[in-house]
Amino acid sequence: MSSMNFSSGKQFVRPPQRGIFPLDHDSECKKHMETYLDCLKSSRDVHHKCRDLSKDYLQCRMDNELMAKENLNEMGYGDSQQVLGAKEYDKAKERNGYVAGKHIDRKGEWWWQKTKRDWFQ
Repeated sequence: MSSMNFSSGKQFVRPPQRGIFPLDHDSECKKHMETYLDCLKSSRDVHHKCRDLSKDYLQCRMDNELMAKENLNEMGYGDSQQVLGAKEYDKAKERNGYVAGKHIDRKGEWWWQKTKRDWFQ
């Protein structure tokens, strides 16, 4: 019977990558999280409308040492990085009966179908 050969070297545990942080087991930031998620739900997942709430949530996590302390301006929360004048797509075309691709009348062929047809002529 063959035996498995594992390396005899010591295995090192690496710290988590950026964006991966421990769970909030003690619910220290649960209030901030719930208000942010409620805002997302009420704004139909348009995240830039809930920007300040997400900033508060991340700040709470940093204050309670649930993630590494970082400058929020570098994380995209600076004044120069605000979303201004964003318009939502209103689906007016779809309400009027527009279907993508329906305006194309010709039948499409694959490149190999064209060459195969040419072989037999």
